[in-house]
Amino acid sequence: MIRIDAIYSDRSGGRPPVTDTLTDEAADPEPPASDDHAFFGHPRGLLTLSGLEVWERFSFLGMQAILVLYFADSVAGGGLGMNPGTAASVSAAYGTMVYLVSVGGGWLADRILGSYRAVLWGGILIAVGHYSMAFPTPAMTWAGLGLISAGTGLLKPNVATMVGKLYRTEDERRDAGFALYYMGINVGAFLGPLITGWLGDHKGWHWGFSAAAIGMTFGLIQYVAGRRHLAGRKASAEFELPPQAMRRAVRLIVAGLLAVAVLATLLALAGWLTMDRFVDVLTVVSVIAPVAYFAVMFRSPRVTDEERGRLRPYVVLFLASVVFNFILFQAYSTMMLLASTNARTEILGFHFPASWYASALGAFEVALAPVVAAVWSRMGPRQPHASNKIAFGVILGGLSFLLMVLPTSGHSDDTYQMAVWWIVGSYLLLGLGDILLETSGMSATTKLAPQAFASQTMALWFLSLALANGIQAQTVKVYGKVSNVAYFGVNGAVAVFAGLAVIAAAPWLRRTMHPVH
Repeated sequence: MIRIDAIYSDRSGGRPPVTDTLTDEAADPEPPASDDHAFFGHPRGLLTLSGLEVWERFSFLGMQAILVLYFADSVAGGGLGMNPGTAASVSAAYGTMVYLVSVGGGWLADRILGSYRAVLWGGILIAVGHYSMAFPTPAMTWAGLGLISAGTGLLKPNVATMVGKLYRTEDERRDAGFALYYMGINVGAFLGPLITGWLGDHKGWHWGFSAAAIGMTFGLIQYVAGRRHLAGRKASAEFELPPQAMRRAVRLIVAGLLAVAVLATLLALAGWLTMDRFVDVLTVVSVIAPVAYFAVMFRSPRVTDEERGRLRPYVVLFLASVVFNFILFQAYSTMMLLASTNARTEILGFHFPASWYASALGAFEVALAPVVAAVWSRMGPRQPHASNKIAFGVILGGLSFLLMVLPTSGHSDDTYQMAVWWIVGSYLLLGLGDILLETSGMSATTKLAPQAFASQTMALWFLSLALANGIQAQTVKVYGKVSNVAYFGVNGAVAVFAGLAVIAAAPWLRRTMHPVH
């Protein structure tokens, strides 16, 4: 997602690396991208960043695995009493907000904070948000979700940017490195739902939210402890605004946030800003934001003709990501609802919470990510082009939904209970597709991004996740109103068709995506 400027002279006109004034400048200069092989053949900084993502995903996906169930649970059971379609829609809207904020997070890193500090402050906001959700009141739930959205928007695009900065542009370890990084993400994705799901089922939903808060705290501790191995740890942003412009930007940001908060409060008090309208507004913004952002980048005088040429195929990768993630995020919404009502939650006499199904997705990605990394490393320059990896990922995502047509068909009522292995099999296909698409997509973005929009282009990749959630927020409203066969069949077929379309465009993509292989 972000172009990796491995050698500092490439960006700074021959200036030496800027040291981190927050630490000992003489003894602790910022490391450039290098041929460090200390962590399984990869730079040591990959361990620090992967470790952070373990705990961030533990907290984020652990919370998300029980969030839709919390929304849909009765008030007497400790939930908010929403119907299933509304619960899934609000959960998707939350995901939309998380990834919309990532654009602001990328800009703040590029222009004001720098990558290291953006990630640090993002992690702090996430932790505070989860601690807020530990309090069993609706007001603290909504406040916590707002803080987590802001923090994730700061953290997610910039961590991925820092991973890219560990490698030189021509380093063939890059895709394998992102695969290992993604494996770290999914260690957290596996463990989070197990812990939060058990606590939510046995102790109460807010106990699960408390576990997410503690996990994010652990992530922050290890991130600060391993900071000396990170590139992107300069005290200032790489494209820092001049002092006067920075002061003006800070004033505008603060004023804008206050204006939005006041307007939202007034509209809510007037009865206009209902939950359904808020979801609709987020969907509209999720459509407008990437269109506007692509327009800005294509027209920017700081983007060269060569960089502009690489943005065109990037639009195709962006749309492929939207289609796949529309399916992926339903692993934590409609699939959770389906599992809670129509799937068995027993293996060999052992009963487990329905939210544990979400851990299967993380488990498969943990198991498969090193295999994929090893295959790409062994194949070297003979590995499939990035566009084909992404296309295969989209197709696998579609097949994961089409698989659900089989156990949900042929039932005249909604009392059937499918075997555990149907949902587990669906998550196997989805997990492999996620590894292929996300690792290749992140790696390609680091190479295709215009230099002046480094972190912001990674944020643009996360806007594809925002758009996927925005579309999902509308689509899932029909869940439960149409048959499961129709719901999963149509959505899965659309994804398979989209993947085949990317394969058909492969010759053009290979010509225009240089230096991506």
